[in-house]
Amino acid sequence: MIRRILLFTTIFIGATGSAWYATAQDESDALRYSYLSPQGTARSIGFGGALGAIGGDFTSLSVNPAGIGVYRSSELTFTPSLKLNSSDATYTAGATSDNSTRFNINNLGVVFTSAAEGRRYKKSKWKAVSFGIGINRVADFSNNYIYSGPNNTSSASEVFLADIIANPGDFDNNNYFSGLGYNSYLLDYINDTIGYTQVPNFTTGLNQSRSVQERGGITDVNISFGGNYEEKLMLGATIGIPSIRYLRDITLREEDASGNPNNDFSYFEYKESLKTTGTGINLKLGFIYNFTKYFRAGAAIHTPTYYGLTDVQSRFVVSHTEGFKAYLGENDINPVTRVDAPLNEYQYSLITPWRAVLSAAGIIGKYGFISVDYEFVDYSSARYYFDDIDSYYESEVNNGIKTMYKGGHNLRIGGEARFDMLMVRLGLGYYGNPYKNEAMGSSRMNYSAGVGVRFDNFFIDLGFNHSTSSFKEKPYAVVYPNEVIDVPSATINNSFNNVALTFGVKF
Repeated sequence: MIRRILLFTTIFIGATGSAWYATAQDESDALRYSYLSPQGTARSIGFGGALGAIGGDFTSLSVNPAGIGVYRSSELTFTPSLKLNSSDATYTAGATSDNSTRFNINNLGVVFTSAAEGRRYKKSKWKAVSFGIGINRVADFSNNYIYSGPNNTSSASEVFLADIIANPGDFDNNNYFSGLGYNSYLLDYINDTIGYTQVPNFTTGLNQSRSVQERGGITDVNISFGGNYEEKLMLGATIGIPSIRYLRDITLREEDASGNPNNDFSYFEYKESLKTTGTGINLKLGFIYNFTKYFRAGAAIHTPTYYGLTDVQSRFVVSHTEGFKAYLGENDINPVTRVDAPLNEYQYSLITPWRAVLSAAGIIGKYGFISVDYEFVDYSSARYYFDDIDSYYESEVNNGIKTMYKGGHNLRIGGEARFDMLMVRLGLGYYGNPYKNEAMGSSRMNYSAGVGVRFDNFFIDLGFNHSTSSFKEKPYAVVYPNEVIDVPSATINNSFNNVALTFGVKF
């Protein structure tokens, strides 16, 4: 059953971006779990995450693990953060806005360092060796958006109609969209000549709205080891164990706009809740080389992450069909009907793309630094693996990933100025549009700033990040056996804000 739901979604996913009845395991989910940006300590946030050649920060273990070789003392960091997000959306003639606020833990980590001193320093080629363990937040999914507007060219109920035309024997099975539509009285069977038709009449006008609430993120558990060789070469490796938690609630509502109380339709709502959880594993390797005391460069490679994921999905439809049930002679003539689909649970695997990071930094003595990171990730190389019975869908959705996405070029630039105990930071990040059809999405811009205060064995950092992006989405898609209905698109403009505060202790 899950295979048919997924396949029905995939037929049009490339043209729509996402659909109101989609489960997970589609192209958009593969992108979500591959589209990462470092969100660890407040210090790293302050200079835009451009720390691949800087190191000495726990966030660097998720970017270039050679950064662990910069440590000269053991360190413990803890970073709570507040996410303040907003969105503006337009659909047909309507414009709406929404917002969300979430509290998260961006970072909690400890690095144990053994640094050579005195005679040992002179004799040893390895000047310091460190081991680190902890968590960094590498993706955040918190987002709310809503859009609404009039439509007289199609009805969302046609999704149910298209499914029942393709599979007429499933008219009474609530596992499928055909059953949800038929048992909620949104579909009617006229006769053997005409067949099924939808009850809502879009030609007289409908008001449509779609709201989405998303929560969760990816938390990366890092187990790292590295060192400093002759003050020239820093080497490091990180075993990453990322954990995904994604929750999404969707409500699509369609109302009659004709003003006629006797046309057998007042409204219907489709509601869907999805929870995706799982754990993966990857390996990160990197180096940093000090060419001079003023310039250093580095590189890192991240293997694909191998995820084992589980989706749990619930769905139901509520409809108000005025006097339609009484007209049919039903015993229950209550115009409001609720139909629940059985709970769906599905387990599968996902492999995200390789990542490569090149970094360089100019060190201005004790006064600060300027740093640049370039990252390449081929979003089109993500791959799903399903059960054998779903092999056809696996091939279709993986081909869709290759068709829809492209390699992404990400650039992070940042700097830090030091004034005795006080440090001031600025950063800028550019994350390239992952879509081949650039009209479906946009690049993302990050703007960062921060300050920090250093004491002998204690420090506090405050970081702020503001990012913007946009994408297009159709609230639903209608695919008949020989026709695809053109559904209006919504444009969603997102603004994400992250305020983080790091408390650190050196020991």
